[in-house]
Amino acid sequence: MGFPESVLTSDEQVVAHLHPHWKALIRPIFVALVAIAAVVVAAVFLPATWSMVGLYIVGALALLAVITLAFWPWLVWRTTHYVLTNERVILRTGVFSRSGRDIPLGRVNDVSFSHGIVDRMLGCGTLTIESAGERGQVVLTDIPRVEKTQSTLYELVEADRAKHTFDDEDRDAIVKKIEG
Repeated sequence: MGFPESVLTSDEQVVAHLHPHWKALIRPIFVALVAIAAVVVAAVFLPATWSMVGLYIVGALALLAVITLAFWPWLVWRTTHYVLTNERVILRTGVFSRSGRDIPLGRVNDVSFSHGIVDRMLGCGTLTIESAGERGQVVLTDIPRVEKTQSTLYELVEADRAKHTFDDEDRDAIVKKIEG
């Protein structure tokens, strides 16, 4: 399921659309490979008297493992969206029931990241967004290119503040408009 563009305002543009890092799929892929291997081993090595019954049992267990431990995590990964726009940070998660959170850029107080050595090697990390809302901070784990994402979000916040700040140039423009 892709991110619905219909939730954007008319002049809002997507700057970055992210899913959690692909490392979240390592275990599901491993489970699928082990399940396939178990079925192949069962087909080759089960005694002839147990061949079909044993193969059905191993196949059913492998299918159950793939659905619960591989397909479901992949589906959760696929339906988790972190979207940065020129107006807000949009978070959407969930497969059947969805939950979301929007943080206007004007409410973002601080953006920080952290990553350990494995995360650095894989190019991901944890992004923490401190907001002025009553719900405080949001911690996003396994963000791909976390340093770049943090920089992009910081630039968006600064651009939003500059757009909504009244400074000397704005005052001078108003004075000229009134006088002229």
